[in-house]
Order: sequence, then structure tokens, then C-alpha cells
Amino acid sequence: MTAAAAPVWIGELALCHLDAAYNLGRWLLGNEHDAADAVHDAFLRAARAADTYAGGNARAWWLAIVRNCCLARLETRNRDVRNISIDSVSNDDDAARGGGAQLLPRSEASEIEDRLDQAQRRALITRALHELPTEFRETLILREIEELSYREIADVLQTPIGTVMSRLARGRALLQKALAGTAVTSEVTHGL
Repeated sequence: MTAAAAPVWIGELALCHLDAAYNLGRWLLGNEHDAADAVHDAFLRAARAADTYAGGNARAWWLAIVRNCCLARLETRNRDVRNISIDSVSNDDDAARGGGAQLLPRSEASEIEDRLDQAQRRALITRALHELPTEFRETLILREIEELSYREIADVLQTPIGTVMSRLARGRALLQKALAGTAVTSEVTHGL
């Protein structure tokens, strides 16, 4: 591959898997703006490192670069903001919504109530996912949302397949525990 062809190849790869890269970034970083910046940084890194690509699963190679950019951003963010606790952030979110969110009873008579119920379930799952330790959250996202195989996840995370499997099992258990007592629990086993 020539140096001139590398950016074209990288551009096609990035475009083909842009949604997966952006979703991974959003889940790891917690917001859309940072995710977009991380994906952009990953594209630049991939273009610079295209000549080092040794073959194999290009999607896993690309997502590994995205993941590394996200983790670098998280490390910088954590270094800059050591004084903010997770509890104060979630309490601020609850206060902004007018207190703790309660699930509405499922009502087939009202489409609006049904949509609100679904939105609240998604919010509960999203909050529970964000509260998981990063290694479990990223493994769950890659498997359940991005539908990567265990081998692809192992390549992205640069860990053995056994570690991927144990992180998935542990992550699912932690997620179910976090959702215990809510109406969402029975729906969250696979396919978040």
C-alpha cells in the first residue's frame, strides 16, 4: 500500500464503521461532542499509522484506535476534574428532572404514556450502563450494541477471549443488579 493510498483506505474504513466508532465513543465518553472529537482524533491517528496495519480484522483495528483515543480523553478529563463526584452529578440530574424518576404504569390506552415509559426504561438502562466500570461497559457495548464477535472484542480490547467472556458475564450481572427493583430488569439480559 502506498502512502497516497493509505488515507483513502482509512477514509473508507472509517466511513464504513463510523456509526460503531461514534457509538463506542459516546458510551465511553458520555457525550456526543467528545465522541465526535475522539472519532476525529482516531481518524487522524489511523491515517498516520496506516502503514503499520498488518492485516487482520480492519474493523477491530479501527475500533481499537477509537477506544484508545476515548480512553486518552477520559484520562485527561479525570486529571482535570478530580473534585467532581459521580454522586453529585447524578443528584444534579435528578434535581433537574424534578426528583427521582418513577416508571409510569404501562398503559395501552395512551401512546404518549407508552413512549414515555420506553424513554424512561432507556434512561434507566443508560444510567446503569454509565455507572458500570469502563472495562465492563465497553465490553457490553461492543457485544450487545455493536454486535462484535468475541474475537473482534478481544482484538479491540487487546485481551484474551476468556477475559472478554468473563467481562461480559460480570458486566451483565452488574447491570442486572443495578436495575434490580425496576421494571427493566427482566428485559436486560442480552441485546440492551
